[in-house]
Amino acid sequence: MDDFPDLTVLERSRISPPPATIGHRSLPLTFFDITWLLFPPVHHLFFYHFPHSKSHFMETVVPGLKHSLSITLQHYFPFVSNLFVFPNQCDSGFIRKPEIRHVEADSVALTFAECGLDFNDLAGNHPRKCKKFYPLVPLLGNAFKGSDYVTIPLYSVQVTYFPNSGISIGMTNHHSLGDATTRFGFLKAWTSVSESGGNQSLDSFSTPIYDRLIDIPKLDENKMNHTNLEAFYQPPSLAGLPDRVRATFVLARTHIIQLKKQVLTQLPTLEHVSSFTVTCGYIWSCIAKSLVKVGERKGEDELEQFILMVDFRSRLDPPVPTTYFGNCGAPCIVTSKNIVLSGENGFVTSAKLIGEGISKMVNTNEGILKDAERWHDGFKIPARRIGVSGTPKLDFYDVDFGWGKPIKYEIVSIDYNGSVSIGVCKESGQDLEIGVCFPGMQMDAFAEIFNDGLESAIGS
Repeated sequence: MDDFPDLTVLERSRISPPPATIGHRSLPLTFFDITWLLFPPVHHLFFYHFPHSKSHFMETVVPGLKHSLSITLQHYFPFVSNLFVFPNQCDSGFIRKPEIRHVEADSVALTFAECGLDFNDLAGNHPRKCKKFYPLVPLLGNAFKGSDYVTIPLYSVQVTYFPNSGISIGMTNHHSLGDATTRFGFLKAWTSVSESGGNQSLDSFSTPIYDRLIDIPKLDENKMNHTNLEAFYQPPSLAGLPDRVRATFVLARTHIIQLKKQVLTQLPTLEHVSSFTVTCGYIWSCIAKSLVKVGERKGEDELEQFILMVDFRSRLDPPVPTTYFGNCGAPCIVTSKNIVLSGENGFVTSAKLIGEGISKMVNTNEGILKDAERWHDGFKIPARRIGVSGTPKLDFYDVDFGWGKPIKYEIVSIDYNGSVSIGVCKESGQDLEIGVCFPGMQMDAFAEIFNDGLESAIGS
């Protein structure tokens, strides 16, 4: 962070919950969590309008966020804990499962900084250089290797002041900590405490459920046996990624309706034709066409994969409460040839494949966990992969710490692997925001294809 000339660190803090409110606690990972052990961390970035002086920022925002974070952590202890992994340890012949472990005096790294970059430029929708965002999201702390374990912090925060214009709040968490629903629950708790001046009790909330309601030893063992725990040390950093640009595209409700009509006109018996399905299908086909336009298709048999996470909380038997803490989802992996996706009927085909993939996954009579051991078989196929981060079911534009709702929300971690983000639009809950990260030439091609396709859909 100190290597970025446009950023000045104002203060580094360590935030703990109030003394003696947590004590020594541990939370074993389930197979849903173990899946994410070797994945890159998740980086979220919120931009807020804040036309006030630096002294006002230091005197009001800084102490307020410190206090409210401390209060919130006592109810969300995994965020102030460390992840313990045991690469070579066995208990009774079995590998020990990783666990989240808290001891008294554990703390979260909270950094306050000042940035000289153009706040309005960063908070826009237009293409912006990805590397401009990296100083605004914190790294996780360093991994520590003990005699029989490796441990790493799970969460960190950075609050950056832009003189007389705005604030950004960057958050980083290890993916095994929890999924989007868990992160959103934590943020809603923190913002409520912050808005109340630190006096709000979480009694008015549904506090997180830490009981391991998903306890399937066979699946835990299978996931552990297929995870190279010796590779678990330090999560990657965004700083070394190639020079790319990121942009946000809005898919209005009127566009979504027309895309649905287009699919149902050609495939009237297709069962799963939701707004999310047609949005994913449209993005996938636009990306495939953009690759062709910039000469990145390697041959007619080149395969593309689209990967989206399906939340299982309400789909398990019995259902798991929304407030269950951790990861609770599985990948729906859909594969097709680039030449098919980039063809004249590419959008309808991609929507069909995604709809059928979701239906097959959630509408099984044998139970949704029947094929759990084979969920990741699709990753063995040599294909170019596009993942989806975020979900329209959670409104991250509702994350208000007391100075207004964010004017922009970015999932910076899509930069790691060329994923896309999909979420509720800040202007309307009926519209969707789509975040993408591409090399400059591909971004130009994608934007042209995306906008032309919507004009054609409306015209039809």
